[in-house]
Amino acid sequence: MLNALAYIVGLVSLVIVIPAQIPLLGWANWLALPLIVVGIVLGALSSKEGGRNFCLVVLLIAGVRLMIGGGVL
Repeated sequence: MLNALAYIVGLVSLVIVIPAQIPLLGWANWLALPLIVVGIVLGALSSKEGGRNFCLVVLLIAGVRLMIGGGVL
């Protein structure tokens, strides 16, 4: 059950992160980061690893975009 919740939170985060790849919308990654962390925690509490890994990939995408845009030093 927690794995399914992690996937759902990851999908919601991905819906926020994908448009945030467009220039001048990078601030939306900051909105997605707390959701991604919640998904990672839910995935970590689950007995399966798929949801956690999916949220980690979404975190990687958001983190790389923030680094390229200068949002993370």
